[in-house]
Amino acid sequence: QGTKSQHCASHLQDMAVGKNKRLTKGGKKGGKKKAGDPFLKKEWYDIKAPSVFSVRQCGKTLVTRTQGTKIASEQLKGRVLELNLADLNNDEDQAYKKVRLCIEEVQGRNCLTDFHGLTLTRDKLNSLVRKWHTMIEAHVDVKTTDGYVVRLFVIAFTKRRQDQVKTNCYAQTAQIRKIRKKMVEIMTKEAGTVQLRELVKKLIPESIGKEIEKQTQGIFPLKDVLIRKVKIIKKPKFDITKLMELHGDGDGDAGVEMVRPEAEDAMNTLSADIKAADDDE
Repeated sequence: QGTKSQHCASHLQDMAVGKNKRLTKGGKKGGKKKAGDPFLKKEWYDIKAPSVFSVRQCGKTLVTRTQGTKIASEQLKGRVLELNLADLNNDEDQAYKKVRLCIEEVQGRNCLTDFHGLTLTRDKLNSLVRKWHTMIEAHVDVKTTDGYVVRLFVIAFTKRRQDQVKTNCYAQTAQIRKIRKKMVEIMTKEAGTVQLRELVKKLIPESIGKEIEKQTQGIFPLKDVLIRKVKIIKKPKFDITKLMELHGDGDGDAGVEMVRPEAEDAMNTLSADIKAADDDE
């Protein structure tokens, strides 16, 4: 009996070893696939910025080629890119602003983008914050006339008078509340009465900040009034014609405004011919 049970045990042991062996073998079979370079399957696409900015060709992006149900253009849509405004407008003075663009449409090898947000760079924000000054911040959600809901954040600092002796220039809480109310009012007015592209045009030269500074002068003099952040909270339904308008038909040179204004007496050839014919009669 003893030998029989020993025999059984050894038999079981053999079986267990055999099974394990097969398990390890099976693992090898699937894992022997040679890893190819993933970059061989990728394609480069050009990114086009809206015509608000002077540099239209603003970068490239990488995407895996269309394969089966995974379509490359669908993979690209919704990508958000962060670019420096200095690069977009060829103006080094605007280097402290970063613009976010979102890919909305793909045409051939071009990705057409739309404005998606704006932030100040970290170093700019940090350079503004000082001791002995009051920092005032406000934010507001505004709906533009073309249906975008935009959240604007503004930052401002109190300013010392020229002949001031006192080291600090703190504003009282009531003054701060008044200023904040004024900020919200101005931002709502400036952003709520225009389309998104017009708002972007206002954000670039910081005209809203200047307006706030001007109007709050009577409450407390401010300096460094900046829109520190813009977020797109909600977008309207995608409209390709609007996007094409924004891109000047997606052509590289169509979005740039004419440098010289058209002459007063300029007219098209047809009306010129008619006028000439009338003169002859």
